Amino acid sequence: MAAAVAPIIDFEAQAYKTVTLRLMPLLFTCYILAYIDRINVGFAKLQMQQDLGMSDSVYGIGAGIFFIGYFFFEVPANILLQKLGAKYWLGSIMIVWGITSACTMFVQTSGLFYVLRFLLGVVESGFFPGVILYLTFWYPSKHRARMTALFMTAIPLSGLVGGAISGWILEHMSTAGGLRGWQWLYLIEGLPSVAAGIAAITLLENGPSEAKWLAPDQKALLLQRLRDDEHRKGAGRGIIGAFLDVRVWLLSAVYFGFVMASYGVGFWLPQIISETLTHDPLEIGLLSMIPWGIGAVTMVLVGRHSDRTGERRWHVAISGLTGAVAFAVSAIPGISGVAGLAALTVATAGVMGCIATFWSLPTGFLPAAAAAAGIAWINSVGNLAGYVSPFMVGRLRDATHSMLYPLLLLSASCLAAALLVPLIRTGSDSTATHRSLKEHS
Repeated sequence: MAAAVAPIIDFEAQAYKTVTLRLMPLLFTCYILAYIDRINVGFAKLQMQQDLGMSDSVYGIGAGIFFIGYFFFEVPANILLQKLGAKYWLGSIMIVWGITSACTMFVQTSGLFYVLRFLLGVVESGFFPGVILYLTFWYPSKHRARMTALFMTAIPLSGLVGGAISGWILEHMSTAGGLRGWQWLYLIEGLPSVAAGIAAITLLENGPSEAKWLAPDQKALLLQRLRDDEHRKGAGRGIIGAFLDVRVWLLSAVYFGFVMASYGVGFWLPQIISETLTHDPLEIGLLSMIPWGIGAVTMVLVGRHSDRTGERRWHVAISGLTGAVAFAVSAIPGISGVAGLAALTVATAGVMGCIATFWSLPTGFLPAAAAAAGIAWINSVGNLAGYVSPFMVGRLRDATHSMLYPLLLLSASCLAAALLVPLIRTGSDSTATHRSLKEHS
């Protein structure tokens, strides 16, 4: 019996390997570019704020208003993706956001800064939830934590890559061509997204049935696995069902807390390093690579372990608790710059560990009819923290001229989210655990 099953397992593994090698490098690259365009404002701030006379509050509003546009357009964007297909939708989004991001180089007033950040949020609102939905077109639940973690390692790696590049641009191009370094930063980091969008339109397929690079028996296997997965989750109540499910609202609150912490690091880490370790832009960029590099490794390890054990909720909760404690440690008055960076590195790793497994929770119980709306709603509500986080941190810094209370705020948000996670019963843990035990018996 075991001998007969082995060839089937090997064939299935090869089929998913083919899909992963075809899709994930491009999606991964696109998200790195998207995230760099989203958070490069944190590095631009080091010159832009002084050049334009912006307060921390103005910067915080501009950095965060991105997520207001993101909130209002995310659900309709994801529903349109499901109806129109991912190929042209995702590619077009990337082309337009690259152009919008590059145009931030022309900002001279706070009003234009707000407008362009808002428009960038509107344009990009369909990308991340669209990719999470797109992965459900290819992978059943048992593979999704690892695939989502692999895709989302683009978040810490964008900090890793973007930190080095942004630091170099600010250091070496501050007067090139009559432009300031922050202007070159927006231009150089925005235009690659346009090329990536063209590549997405050319290379992506909407699902296994359209993939000419899959053999017929591979297509049949993948489609059957997806049907089996839908059968396990049940029919549900369609799009309306997603909004009536209390788990969707709880997960929205959980994601809000983790996003608060994530963007606290993304938008303010360069400033913290500047105030505690070095004022040199290149050195700031290189030092900012440390938390993001450790975070990338953590995401992969946590996602892989979650898939192997079949457990989801405690992977998220324990990672969140780790992040909360580390943020609190980084806020200790008088802590040295090196120790503070070490604590923020652990905090970043904790937050990235949460995000690595988080998306396997809603995709584990939402049927296809509800997944587009449910995923988009969780992400849009959660990402409102992308506005709240820089706004609150900016206000607290203006009021106290310190990072003590902002870091405690990030710790509290992470802690609250982590404590909510064990209350959410998705049914995916017990199913996955049973499968894992069966496979090892």
